[in-house]
Amino acid sequence: MTQPPVTPLPSPRVVTQSMVMELLAPDVVARVDTAVSYNSRDPHALSIAFHVMGEDPVVWRLDREMVLTGSLNPTGEADVHLRPAPDGTLLLRLGPAGHCATIRCDQEALARFVRDTFALVPQGTEERHYDWRPLLTLLGR
Repeated sequence: MTQPPVTPLPSPRVVTQSMVMELLAPDVVARVDTAVSYNSRDPHALSIAFHVMGEDPVVWRLDREMVLTGSLNPTGEADVHLRPAPDGTLLLRLGPAGHCATIRCDQEALARFVRDTFALVPQGTEERHYDWRPLLTLLGR
């Protein structure tokens, strides 16, 4: 049986931007340096690496559409919840209820970054950026 021709994948695109965010604790607000990144090979997600106390960064992966929605209205599921704050910032609650961290960030800066990812990989074209060959090889196809 002849295999259909394989459409070549678009070249991978990776963008990263440094951002300062704040960890909100009951008694203190602590500055946290972060790196927000996007890789077109994982087209639905963006990663936020939190650099805390010189340790290896703590990395959270967020759905890019959820970030845009959360900048306008409260949204979230499982361990990730986002909501706009009255002061124009965005609050991210990361982790299970009772054991979570609340992060405050510049809503417009993060939303702008996410909108830029849609310029790289428009909504509805994400599937064209996955490399399915390793999975297909594993399945014997």
